[in-house]
Amino acid sequence: MSSAVPNPFHSLAARPAAEIWCFALQAEASAGLMARVLELFAKRNLVPARWHATLPHGSSELTMDIQVAQIDRDLAHYIARCMRQIVGVSAVLVSVKG
Repeated sequence: MSSAVPNPFHSLAARPAAEIWCFALQAEASAGLMARVLELFAKRNLVPARWHATLPHGSSELTMDIQVAQIDRDLAHYIARCMRQIVGVSAVLVSVKG
């Protein structure tokens, strides 16, 4: 009988890399729009791994790049559809990396 200790690094290497879902939004710059977008993640107890928003000087177009892990394809596309329904959002692109 062998009492070999399993190698913990072997099991880590065997796991697939986690997918990270990326959302790119264009929207009008309005006071609450970012909160409405963040709410889509917060009510699912998700914290974006990355959140970057830019409002160029003199522009009325807000650009947001959001990255979220721990969601599957169906949920990512559902969240993107919800984003498109937010008043003021003009475009939403969704992609995956990982």
